[in-house]
Order: sequence, then structure tokens, then C-alpha cells
Amino acid sequence: MAQSIRRAIDLIRRSAERPLSLTEAADVLGVHKSTALRILRTLEAERFVRRTGAGTYVLGSGLIELSELALGSMDLRQFAAAPLRALQRATGHTVHLAQLTGDEIIYIDKVDSQAFDAVKLPSRVGRAVSVYASAVGKTILAYLPPEERDRLLSHVAFERFTDTTLADHDLLEAELVGIRERGWAADNGEHDAYVMCVAAPIRDSRGLVIAAASITAIEVIANLDQLKSNLPLLLTTANQISSELGYTAPTADTPDGS
Repeated sequence: MAQSIRRAIDLIRRSAERPLSLTEAADVLGVHKSTALRILRTLEAERFVRRTGAGTYVLGSGLIELSELALGSMDLRQFAAAPLRALQRATGHTVHLAQLTGDEIIYIDKVDSQAFDAVKLPSRVGRAVSVYASAVGKTILAYLPPEERDRLLSHVAFERFTDTTLADHDLLEAELVGIRERGWAADNGEHDAYVMCVAAPIRDSRGLVIAAASITAIEVIANLDQLKSNLPLLLTTANQISSELGYTAPTADTPDGS
């Protein structure tokens, strides 16, 4: 039984590489053509393989669908928990994890600063954050495909919360370009004048930015420049979480490298 399963897996892998004839499929499975045909029809019914007009077999959409479901079911909080808590201990500041959910960017984890227990930030797990007036929001927004970014912003009524709020679409777009260039975002009191924040992107196995991690403090404890001094730790943490999710950063000699 185990050998049969291994051969079926090998067949699916081979079909992803190139179209297979019935004869080739039978050779991979180690069975007669009639038996191979029955197996192929079963796999076809489950959409793991697809029969082409030429009579060959290629990878079907079923496996791709399963891959998408697996990616969606990964518990980001579980992968991020230990790195985020290590980041909080190293910096002493409050650490957040935010994720795009539907049309909102939601805090899905928060590690409060222990040093200043009397000072509580307004953020909380499950609360939506401004997509344009927060470091995590701008980080996620910056890396979305243009059409998805436009869709999210079409629901936004730009409001000036403080003197530093980017309450203008063109100013925001320029800021998003800068975020993509440097690889991190900052919030200089753009929603709450006394709250400073820096954030970095978290990528999944496909290289897509699905979340953002941040370090946050009120200005009397740490101004923005002081928070920026923690950027190497923040970026390392975000990369660590991305790696746990299956992301491999491109190297300098790859087409995407820099």
C-alpha cells in the first residue's frame, strides 16, 4: 500500500513537470495500462490530474486548490508568537502583529511592554487599524497588487487625525513607494499624535506580504528616531517569521535579487 501511494505521488509530481502519456503513467505506477487508466481516472475525478486534448495527463487544479487551503489555514499567530515575544524582550516596547482580513487590517497579536505597565496603548487584538494612518497598515498596503490596493482605498474616506496624517491619496502613494524601496514603514503620530511606530512586512511561501510586525511606543517613552534604532531587530524578526511560513529571500544572483 505504501509503495502504491508513493508511486501515485510520484505520478502527480511528474505530471506537474510535463505531460504524461498513458504508457508513461503506467511505467511510473509500475502497473498495466488498464490499471493505470483506472488510477488516472480516479485522480482526474478529484482534479489532481487533467487529461489534455492530446490524450496526455497534466497536473490538475485540485492540488493547487489544496495548496491554497493549506496556506490559508496556517496559524500565523502560532508561527509568530515566539519571535514577537523575543522582540518585545529585546526592545522593551509594545509589539504588534497585524493581518489583512477582508477589507480591514486587524491586530491579531499584541505583546505589551512590561516596563511601563501604567501606560496602555489604545490598540487591542481584534481591533481594525487605519490602512493609511498606521505603520502596519501602510506596510501591508504598500505591497498589495495595485488593483487590490485601489479596491481597499476605494472604501476609505481620508480623514486628517493629526498634523502628520497623510490624508491625501497622492501623498499616500508617494509614501508607499518609499516603503517598498526601504522595506519598512513608520507612523509619526499619524492617527494618535502621541503614538510612534515602525513596521516591517511578513511574507508567506509565495513571497506575498500577508501581515506586518511593528514596534510601538508613546512619544514620551521613545520618539520615532529612537524606535528606528530598533529596525535591525524588527526586520530580523519579520524575516524570521516569513521563513517559518516558507518564504525564501531571493539572493543577489537571482533575477529578483538586488
